[in-house]
Amino acid sequence: MSENNLIEIDSGDEPMSNHSDNPHFSNILEKRLSRRDMLTGSLTAAVAGMFGASSMGNLAEAAVAGAGFLPPQVGKPPFALNPTLGFSAVPATRSDTATLPVGYKAQTLAPWGAPLTDSYPAYKADGSNTGAEQEQQVGSHHDGLHYFPMASNPNSHGLLCINHEYVDQFNLHAGGAINTSPRPTDQVRKEIAAHGVSVIEVKKDALSGEWDVMNGNYNRRITANTPMEIRGPVRGSDFVKTVYSPDGTMTRGTINNCGHGYTPWGTYLTCEENWAGYFVNRTGRPREHARYGVSTSNGRYRWETAASGEDQYLRFDASVKATSAEGDYRNEPNGQGWIVEIDPFNPNSVPKKRTAMGRFAHEGCWVAPPQLGQPVVFYSGDDSQNEYVYKFVTKGRYSKNVNGDILDQGVLYVARFNEDGTGDWLALDINNPAFVAAALVKGVTFADQADVLVNTRLAADVVGATKMDRPEWGTVHPQTREVYMTMTNSSSRNAGNIDAANPRGPNPYGHIIRWREQGNRSWAVKFEWDLFLLSGTETDSQMLPEQGGPALTQDSIHASPDGLWMDQFGILWIQTDMSGSQQASGPFGANAMLAANPVTGEIKRFLVGPNDQETTGVVSTPDGTSMFVNFQHPGDRSSASAGFTSNWPDHGAVYRHPGDAAVVANPTGSRPRSSTIVITREDGGIVGL
Repeated sequence: MSENNLIEIDSGDEPMSNHSDNPHFSNILEKRLSRRDMLTGSLTAAVAGMFGASSMGNLAEAAVAGAGFLPPQVGKPPFALNPTLGFSAVPATRSDTATLPVGYKAQTLAPWGAPLTDSYPAYKADGSNTGAEQEQQVGSHHDGLHYFPMASNPNSHGLLCINHEYVDQFNLHAGGAINTSPRPTDQVRKEIAAHGVSVIEVKKDALSGEWDVMNGNYNRRITANTPMEIRGPVRGSDFVKTVYSPDGTMTRGTINNCGHGYTPWGTYLTCEENWAGYFVNRTGRPREHARYGVSTSNGRYRWETAASGEDQYLRFDASVKATSAEGDYRNEPNGQGWIVEIDPFNPNSVPKKRTAMGRFAHEGCWVAPPQLGQPVVFYSGDDSQNEYVYKFVTKGRYSKNVNGDILDQGVLYVARFNEDGTGDWLALDINNPAFVAAALVKGVTFADQADVLVNTRLAADVVGATKMDRPEWGTVHPQTREVYMTMTNSSSRNAGNIDAANPRGPNPYGHIIRWREQGNRSWAVKFEWDLFLLSGTETDSQMLPEQGGPALTQDSIHASPDGLWMDQFGILWIQTDMSGSQQASGPFGANAMLAANPVTGEIKRFLVGPNDQETTGVVSTPDGTSMFVNFQHPGDRSSASAGFTSNWPDHGAVYRHPGDAAVVANPTGSRPRSSTIVITREDGGIVGL
């Protein structure tokens, strides 16, 4: 997810830190497609040639006949979900509100600052809420979210878990932030409280059909200061011992929560993405800091300089200050970068950092449909330039009585994409002879599995994983078990280092890759892959490239695909995260959400969001009649000189339809607020169909 919309692309805040000689996915892809006579030179030129080729029909037939992605017969379902996209595409547009298809409506739900717990302090439109009040209010910068239905009324009553990735300081504070050192303590406290997760009980009113926040016992804020338990192989290791937890079993907070996941046993997985920039280490970074980009000058928000000098703020300074790790916070960054499991139905539960699942810039964590008696499998992407795709396979087997402890033992794998359309999952396991041998060849040593997991990126470097163009959200088809993952964009490639799975250099538009595990077994160590979509303009894009699919049209052009979700009806929902001039001008309009049919390749733009926001996070009720979507950081270009560049949603124009007058932001108008919106059809039908 983007951290600074002034950057053109590669807008994650973390600097590129992968300097290994591992192959780029783009090099692999070029060779793969060249073997099919579909690519000579750069993909851009090849795509243009294919679009104009008179022999398109013959090419498509040959591509399908020779495609490495042809599904294996083992375990192939007897039918495939083939949804009809039953709405008229929304045009690319820019307006300070949501634009929805005719026949649809939307409401806001749980915007930043909405009262949530304890005394329920009201949101103050001038930004003057204190840090203590923010700890009892919905956080900022809504990102991944999941809906947990109540068994008694699943389509109208449930718990909504929402990630809060980061903050825009100007919009968060009255008059903006004071960033001189030391920083005002209450501003730091408020920023820490605006991060994390909100657990919110929501219910649909039977008469109005509107959803409301219920002020019940489930409501809970989990912030960047909430105590958390360290579980798995890293628990108790020397890597996580601090003055706060000398035995290495606890840490505080979850930071930069981007995408999410859920478990078959009903818990929420929140994922720590660009956490490294929150810390500073001025005394020499060990590899577990340097490979992730921990700063040597100051933390992103300078929380370590809070004027009160309290321990809860000093911990963001990871410099060596004592004779041992138990006397300072040199290991504090090692408590971040994990998958965190939260039980939304137990407000007294302590969140658990599941370290067996690896440490990196987790974009999210997506479970494959579980099977009784088999391991449980989760996929994740590392959202940074030239980083990797991972999956975790539990040691224990799935049963009706399983719980989160199954996540503490298993094997973490990283993906290698081969030129011929096959792929390998490479184990990152100190007990695996191939892994140990690869480390020896590279001259890298790991003391134990805790060392491997704290240094997951280095372990992936060692085994020769394929560098990717910012792997972000993924999703697993509920029926076919195919896995889809967005590669948002990359400016670090050029025409000389493209490969099969990252075909453009530079790659300003991004693409979506998909794979199927051998024999449809999610725990297999081999897979087959292809490209599902090359995002971009009408002259530089393509659906189903290896099957000779068409270019995108005005109804479907987009850039920087990010959020992704396959719904229960087989619709693939694609959300965009453009930044810089790509978002501010040009053919794509504002960030949007599109719907795609994976069977036919049909794709349509479903909604466009308000000014400066990122469209992110999508889930629906089980019956599909209410869809929850997040708009993150509307108006994030706001400043003292520009004023507010968005007033959504408090200017009253929550949504409009195509053809309605555009909504223009008022620089002195209402303060913008990240928010969830609930989308419904006016006739009460299933969203998207």
